Amino acid sequence: MKKTKLLAVVLTLVLAVLISGCGTSTSKNSSSGAPAAKKNFKVAEVTDVGGVNDKSFNQSAWEGLQRFGKDNNLTNGTDYKYLQSQGAQDYETNLNALIHTNYNLVYGIGFLMQDAVKNVAIQNKNAHLAIIDSVVSEPNVVSINFKEEQGSFLVGVVAGLVTKTNKIGFVGGVQSALIKKFEDGFIAGVKTVNPKAQVLSQYAGSFAAADKGQAIANSFYGQGADIIYTAAGQTGNGVFTEAKTRKKSGQKVWVIGVDRDQYSDGLPENVTLTSMVKRVDNAVYSVSKMAMNGKFPGGKTLQFGLSDNGVGLAPSTKNVPSDVLTKVNDYKKQIVSGKITVPQTDSQLKTFLAGK
Repeated sequence: MKKTKLLAVVLTLVLAVLISGCGTSTSKNSSSGAPAAKKNFKVAEVTDVGGVNDKSFNQSAWEGLQRFGKDNNLTNGTDYKYLQSQGAQDYETNLNALIHTNYNLVYGIGFLMQDAVKNVAIQNKNAHLAIIDSVVSEPNVVSINFKEEQGSFLVGVVAGLVTKTNKIGFVGGVQSALIKKFEDGFIAGVKTVNPKAQVLSQYAGSFAAADKGQAIANSFYGQGADIIYTAAGQTGNGVFTEAKTRKKSGQKVWVIGVDRDQYSDGLPENVTLTSMVKRVDNAVYSVSKMAMNGKFPGGKTLQFGLSDNGVGLAPSTKNVPSDVLTKVNDYKKQIVSGKITVPQTDSQLKTFLAGK
């Protein structure tokens, strides 16, 4: 009888150890394996006033987030999402809303959100945030920037070689150091290959005013410009509208798009000469992956340029002559090698052009 009781106790102890061992093994798998990390990771973006369908950087960021979500089996609307801002008053509200609903990483899209991201980062020390097109020097913020002047130089080369009138336009959104990089890099590219060309520049004062974009385009085309480069977010949609209208009436005019490949935005009239793509989508994807894998680069400023395909000409190049593309590739090599330093400011542009 004693032997029977002793055997029962031993069996009970062995069974407890086995159960305990199985529980430990399961716990390790669920806490350290990739599927669990993906299941619990939540990422979102807050757009600026241009909106998520601006056909520019807000949309590009969202495309990167969607691709990241799909690749990692995340659920749209819960694991990854966006909140759209109708005005500057929405920035901090939207950022806080996402942080307080436990999003692991929240993006503020565009330099207009710099102050809001900084304020929210200071108020929420444990939150992880990212800012596109600006720098916020806080340990829980990663700043994502691009060498827009380099890509703008290349589309400037295209414009300078393709123009028939030697008059070219540039339409900016809100005048700032960021958009000056687009303008000055573009002018440098135009003047490098075509010193006789005149570049007309004007800012709309908004990234969400298509009517102003169209009015400026109407003025530029009316003055004889046959190509306009737009770096204006949703405002640039008005430039496309004006170009299409004129193309329908028989006038041969072109638009150079920005941030995304805007070839389809020029259809069916085929007014997109090329686009300066800024791979916000790739940057968002890359930083989201870092954060999900526990390597969030807080406090750092990341730069994406020609050398890592962060900027450049869009894949759609059917409207660009092959000899012009050859020239573009040559100048790309010179920029990457450091032989050409593209200006980012008006003073740098002045110095650059003086050396020509």
